[in-house]
Amino acid sequence: MTGTAAPAPILSLENIAFAYRSGRPVLHDVSLALAPGESVGLVGESGAGKTSLLRVALGLQAPTSGTVRFDGTPLPPGRRASLRDYRRAVQPVYQDPFSSLDPRMTVGDSIAEPLRSLGIPGDRRARVAALLADVGLPADAAGRYPEAFSGGQRQRIAIARALAPGPRLLLADEPVSALDTSVRLQVIELFQRLAAERGIGMLLVSHDLTVVAALCARVAVLEGGRLVEEGPTADVLSRPAHPYTARLLTSVPRLPR
Repeated sequence: MTGTAAPAPILSLENIAFAYRSGRPVLHDVSLALAPGESVGLVGESGAGKTSLLRVALGLQAPTSGTVRFDGTPLPPGRRASLRDYRRAVQPVYQDPFSSLDPRMTVGDSIAEPLRSLGIPGDRRARVAALLADVGLPADAAGRYPEAFSGGQRQRIAIARALAPGPRLLLADEPVSALDTSVRLQVIELFQRLAAERGIGMLLVSHDLTVVAALCARVAVLEGGRLVEEGPTADVLSRPAHPYTARLLTSVPRLPR
């Protein structure tokens, strides 16, 4: 009797290397795969290469070598038209919600912008209202501008915008680090609910190991652009196998409980 086969990865980063034009290497032969609906935390000190790996995964910068695959198909670098389906399925959530929202656009227009740019049909006004409700904001927020909202509310708006095209995967770069502690907890609970209700996976970059523990079943550790440890979050955080991971556990700030 054979066991059930593991699901094919939705996103695969295969032997990724990246160097700046100056020649300085940032990533060295990094391989990481996410199953559908899986959330994986990516941790490491500043300069470890976490954001660079996320940018490669988003198709914003081409790897020096290696391959990004989505549903088994290689991602063609630098060809915006060929990335349309990928942009619909994979959406970013950035650290600073204010800089990720155009201050000249109303909240409703910002949330609807991916629907327009990706050519997604349907009643956009109704879709925006439903998304605002889903992230805990009133429908009349659509007619206001980002400056009228708190940092936590702006991050909810940014999440609603990322959800607009119906993605299967979020790529999140420190999405709660700019928020106050109590607001961070609220946004973490929002991510947990969205994962449970929508089955959306996430690749999460975070310095905060408590955030990773709350949101991710698996964690990958980068040191100097190299993947040095990977495994179930509870195992890695309680019994780190690599000395660098052990140092992170004592030095990286954590969200107070």
